[in-house]
Amino acid sequence: MRAILFNVLTAFLCIILPGCNPASSERNVQTNDSLIMKLNDFATFRLTTDLSVLSENQKKMIPILIEAAQIMDEIFWMEAFGDRNAFLESLDNNAERQLGTINYGPWERLNDNRPFAEGFGPKPPGANFYPAGLTKEEFESFDGAGKTSSYTLIRRDVEGKLRVVPYHEAFRDQVETASGLILEAAALADDPGFKEYLKLRAEALLSDNYYMSDMAWMEMKENIIDFVVGPIETYEDQLFGYKASHEAFILIKDLEWTERLSKYEALLPLLQEQLPVDGVYKSEIPGSSSDLGVYDAIYYAGDCNAGSKTIAINLPNDERVQQAKGSRRLQLKNAMQAKFDEILVPIGYELISESDRGHITFDAFFTNTMFHEIAHGLGCNHTINGKGTVREALKEHYTTIEESKADILGLYLVTKLNEMGVTEVDLMDSYTTFLTGIFRSVRFGASSAHGRANLIRFNYFREQEAFRITDDGHYAVDFGKMQEAVLSLSNLIITIQGDGDYDKAGELIETYGIIDGQLKSSLQRIEDQDIPVDIVFEQGLDVLGL
Repeated sequence: MRAILFNVLTAFLCIILPGCNPASSERNVQTNDSLIMKLNDFATFRLTTDLSVLSENQKKMIPILIEAAQIMDEIFWMEAFGDRNAFLESLDNNAERQLGTINYGPWERLNDNRPFAEGFGPKPPGANFYPAGLTKEEFESFDGAGKTSSYTLIRRDVEGKLRVVPYHEAFRDQVETASGLILEAAALADDPGFKEYLKLRAEALLSDNYYMSDMAWMEMKENIIDFVVGPIETYEDQLFGYKASHEAFILIKDLEWTERLSKYEALLPLLQEQLPVDGVYKSEIPGSSSDLGVYDAIYYAGDCNAGSKTIAINLPNDERVQQAKGSRRLQLKNAMQAKFDEILVPIGYELISESDRGHITFDAFFTNTMFHEIAHGLGCNHTINGKGTVREALKEHYTTIEESKADILGLYLVTKLNEMGVTEVDLMDSYTTFLTGIFRSVRFGASSAHGRANLIRFNYFREQEAFRITDDGHYAVDFGKMQEAVLSLSNLIITIQGDGDYDKAGELIETYGIIDGQLKSSLQRIEDQDIPVDIVFEQGLDVLGL
């Protein structure tokens, strides 16, 4: 299995890496078994879908959007590390170059950001958004306009003093080219809403003002192609959590599956009212334009393609847009199915008790993931005590706490809707699939916001006896105690966010975000079975047949 996966990955990546020779690559790598093992942590998956649903103009848009997405990839390399080509050419062999491409640098994103190449120390928590060696104290004392903006870099001038550089200046050549391509695509757009969004997004890349394009993206309802592009998530900035990273998705809507989700859209205000917290923590009203959609992804670039691949989207992140319009939750069904088949099911057969394995289902995995995204838009965006937004108050803890909220609150929502007779997914399926999913995501490591969030849940569940470990080392859900744990942890996390309690957030992460001996043993069993950690994509015009 390892040899097959390695050969497939080598053949694919040699298409895109400079100076790569597949035949010599294998000879080089076989002298280093550890590199082969690391490469085979990723199962290969082809990003395709039925393009016959597209018009001729829409098909002509795809190559243009891919070219713009590749520019987002180029910018993300600069944000995450620096010079892509110089780095890859400096590595000793093709296996290291393949790992460098997957990880966008010399640090293993799914292995606590440990360096895999010689000559590199620990990954800077601020990636390349800040100068090397910058301390929190120096940053806090720096009086620079826009220093906490999501769309600025912090650099030193010739005298060593800190200065603020807007993205549209730092990446001027790249964003001007990308903007032109997006305008070219807009001219081919059949849907008026999509055309308007693309025009506004092209303008936003040149100004770093994304509000109007985010509002336009929320108003799109009929477009079959979607293009998520720009600086969006702040996971890469683990120093403060301020700086957004560039990325792009090209998506094709699955109309049948989207229709199946339409019944949930009107329930968002009711779901906010049903949250298991005091009224002051649920006084915000979700925007009325929120919607749910199911898509097949045909291209990933930048942040979303680094390490673990995104399988669902909840955007925009701008609290002003969320307040006015809500957010859109996009489920990426083909990528989700790949992770379920290649990773989740094999983990279940290795770790879940035989009596519970039948409860691991794709419908439950899909539903849990969907309500994770819905939960992002519920609770508090602003603190209840004048500390500003939750993101501002929790700083670098925000992404871990927010992912923790979305996961646990999503499961709470599944439970409530099941009690109301709205969802048809069996709760035991949801709970067992959710527990299995923790083992999948914990493997992302404690350096990942998603990995830390899953560690918090695993250790909290164990403390609350929401599962038991059988004599032969398998895990079984305790249905009643799982419900109680979901309720209490949802309450705890929403309260921390509403209070903007930075210290309590840090305490929760420090107490529960750990891997102990029992969990290490379980994860080693997964490793021993050669179960992939995540997926790597074959993507592009050749894969799509365009």
